[in-house]
Amino acid sequence: MNAPFNDTVPAAQADPDAEQPYASLGLKDDEYARIKDILGRRPTDAELAMYSVMWSEHCSYKSSKVHLRYFGETTTPEMNEKILAGIGENAGVVDIGDGHAVTFRVESHNHPSYVEPHQGAATGVGGIVRDIMAMGARPVAVMDQLRFGPADAPDTKRVLPGVVDGVGGYGNCLGLPNIGGETVFDESYAGNPLVNALCVGTLKVEDLKLAFASGLGNKVMLFGSRTGLDGIGGVSVLASDTFEEGAERKLPAVQVGDPFAEKVLIECCLDLYKAGVVVGIQDLGGAGLSCATSELAAAGDGGMLVNLDMVPLRAENMTAAEILASESQERMCAVVTPDNVEKFTEICAHWDVTCAEIGEVTDNDHLVITHRGEVVVDAPAHTIAHQGPVYERPWARPAWQDELQQFQGVEKPADLRQALLRMVSSSALCSRAFITEQYDRYVRGNTVLAQNSDAGVLRIDETTGRGVAVSADASGRYTKLDPNTGARLALAEAYRNVAVTGATPVAVTNCLNFGSPENPDVMWQFREAVHGLADGCAELGIPVSGGNVSFYNQTGTEPILPTPVVGVLGVIDDVAERIGHTLGTVDGPEELYVVGATFDEFGGSIWQQVSGGGLNGMPPAVDLANEQKLVELFTGPRVVTAAHDVSEGGLAQAVAELAMTSGDGVGVDIDVAAVHEDPFVALFSESASRAVVATTDGAALEARARELGIPCVKLGRTNTDKQLRVAGQFDVPVAELRKAWAGTLPEIFGHAVGANSVVE
Repeated sequence: MNAPFNDTVPAAQADPDAEQPYASLGLKDDEYARIKDILGRRPTDAELAMYSVMWSEHCSYKSSKVHLRYFGETTTPEMNEKILAGIGENAGVVDIGDGHAVTFRVESHNHPSYVEPHQGAATGVGGIVRDIMAMGARPVAVMDQLRFGPADAPDTKRVLPGVVDGVGGYGNCLGLPNIGGETVFDESYAGNPLVNALCVGTLKVEDLKLAFASGLGNKVMLFGSRTGLDGIGGVSVLASDTFEEGAERKLPAVQVGDPFAEKVLIECCLDLYKAGVVVGIQDLGGAGLSCATSELAAAGDGGMLVNLDMVPLRAENMTAAEILASESQERMCAVVTPDNVEKFTEICAHWDVTCAEIGEVTDNDHLVITHRGEVVVDAPAHTIAHQGPVYERPWARPAWQDELQQFQGVEKPADLRQALLRMVSSSALCSRAFITEQYDRYVRGNTVLAQNSDAGVLRIDETTGRGVAVSADASGRYTKLDPNTGARLALAEAYRNVAVTGATPVAVTNCLNFGSPENPDVMWQFREAVHGLADGCAELGIPVSGGNVSFYNQTGTEPILPTPVVGVLGVIDDVAERIGHTLGTVDGPEELYVVGATFDEFGGSIWQQVSGGGLNGMPPAVDLANEQKLVELFTGPRVVTAAHDVSEGGLAQAVAELAMTSGDGVGVDIDVAAVHEDPFVALFSESASRAVVATTDGAALEARARELGIPCVKLGRTNTDKQLRVAGQFDVPVAELRKAWAGTLPEIFGHAVGANSVVE
């Protein structure tokens, strides 16, 4: 952006017909005309920069707002009883009892992670962590949802190592445990990987902070890293358009992260909160200072005067537009009363955090910004932050949807033993240890469950043992077949993953990843997914606390699989009572059961994918009342010793994972005849609302299942000869399974980051 030094408000008034590059900044003709109507003149270059980033798809939600309102229409006051901060805030905040609150959110950083994988992913983690900090919380854990093209594709070998290194490097340096996530491979993500980062934070209920500028004369403080030229036109612009060939060369638009600066910033913020010197606070992420100043002012009871000459810079001769649009990382903006400025600066100095007073709250609704003694912005703050365009994009059920939903059948293997080995070694189901071993899972000492667990479990209160469980899930394959059902299935799986740990689900967050909103097929998928998720949450009585929309995820005209990532937060009164995911933790053999019913359902399944059947049919049916029954089973009287949900790969994968991730001396003997008359269906169907459980008291489990109306079928028991035996079908040593399961990703990516990781 090459704005002239003297493009001020008086200059804009004096030269109303100056040509401006609004189209290259992503603004449409009518949007530019509307800006001129709002201002009564053409915008200055700085104003144009602010409106362009704040009215971008990423920041304004201009194509999704009309559909996202449905969440509010389906949420009851009873559902929101425990929500302290919800949709529209930096992150959702949930009251978990005893004065404790937990905040969590998931954000996308997809396009930057394709352009520059390491920094794109790293700054995605940094951004979501600052969202959590802005609520007054201490970040305590991160998770990630990663999706790439085929594992053996050349560009995946470029992108995946950098993304994993970025996620792990930033989180590890911050000292935050990575407690779970997903890594998915599919052709549709080949030119547009998804990097969704989730963060969890804790705070006392009374310490909640919100983003608003209130109090005439209160000071605006910018603190953290200096502002540079990195990230200009970053996530706010990159995420608001499709990728074309050569997009990976847009390097200057990608932010550069410094996790050590962010670690210090976390501690500085917590000390500022403890000292009570913060009135309102906002992080600087997408759209940088443009977002922080306009949103703080728009959410307050006045306007704001900002002097860009006071902004600490790390590049010379930056224009006002560049300062306002820069997405340099590790920065926060706070509103402070005049009498607390000295204390605020003292705390920043203690942590060696750069701090500057850049403005103050005024008594009107305008955001006025000066640079080099001249007014370069003078606009109603709410028009920048909250009055972007709202589009009712055309949507229509795709003409190809009916054909896609016609199930073409699947190849039933003659050799079920070989089929199992093929499944566990596939890139869809193989061990992710090659990735997760690059993350620190136990730093801070409060991680209770992480690797191989269905949900990450954290201790929140060291005195009482109160904790939370968090899971995030999605299936783009299911959602492509039926977007409404696909979103409900994502909700059901995340809900179930939390339940099998013994936690009670209490809140939902989401990250909705879709193609171009200008495509009616995509908008239909989006609308259906939103309705499926909202209606599903209403059925479960669990609120959506916030979310993120990521559009334009496609290369050229080919969109990704529609991917609504759904995160669920659960509460457990004492993490010592959580349900584990490993066998052999008690003396003697354990009996194995499958709870929930199994049907012949292979549409969108992993077997369909691995066997070369493509993608067709309908996804599994989902009855959320059955998911609620499972919560009652796992949170009621303790009748199980271990549990693992049944999802991708079916019962065979669930049992195999239990065996492979348990002690070396543990095997299992099972008989699937009572599960389904067809052993292939019994082993590989992906019917929902199911889990494999272990128990030392089968009679008690069966009685409890009958009481709740849950189908409960005995599978078999553990053995000590390290075999997985399926009666009448096959035997396979657990060691052979584990070797097949563990070897796939190191073989593909051993050339890159983590080549020396120990994978067992």
